[in-house]
Amino acid sequence: MVIKVCGMRDAENIREVEALGIDLMGFIFWPKSSRYVSERPSYLPTQCKRVGVFVNENIGKVEHIAEDYALDFIQLHGSESSDFICQLRSLCGDSIAIIKAFNIATAEDLEKTKPYEGIVDNFLFDAKAQLPGGNGQQFDWSVLADYVGETPFLLSGGIGPNDAERVNTFHHPKCIGIDLNSRFELSPTIKDINKLKIFLEKVKK
Repeated sequence: MVIKVCGMRDAENIREVEALGIDLMGFIFWPKSSRYVSERPSYLPTQCKRVGVFVNENIGKVEHIAEDYALDFIQLHGSESSDFICQLRSLCGDSIAIIKAFNIATAEDLEKTKPYEGIVDNFLFDAKAQLPGGNGQQFDWSVLADYVGETPFLLSGGIGPNDAERVNTFHHPKCIGIDLNSRFELSPTIKDINKLKIFLEKVKK
């Protein structure tokens, strides 16, 4: 199971989370977020992949940040079109994978993924909320039974310390992992290492 921890910014906390053996670490480059990375942290992970999260950002700025932070993944959490993603790929090359996030409440919302099949590497399914991510809100995962696409996806949306059993009992052939953020925080960007450690021990059996 792929484990992504998102909303990181503090150098020491980055080190501590990385030491837990996670796979992906997310950095949010959306100015309206309380987890916005406005300055480069003094330490960036080397033992897990780096993910940059963007919301309807200028394509040139995405390219610049991807290069500056040596991103392995670009996660698009806005209304970016398939044409935008094709342009981004031509600028950044195939060495950077692309995740397209979708806010899901009903099975009908899954229809929005179809134009992106074969264009992005992964989807991320999050809960519908006022802000695009990091809200701590959950959605009914049973609607994902209607997802029949070929693109692998990550589960997101308010997964917290008490959700290990829920994660372990969820099965979908295209689900490759989970995305963790606000429910493991002591404050925005600062993750509770003990809660993360206990949770990961339960889900990585």
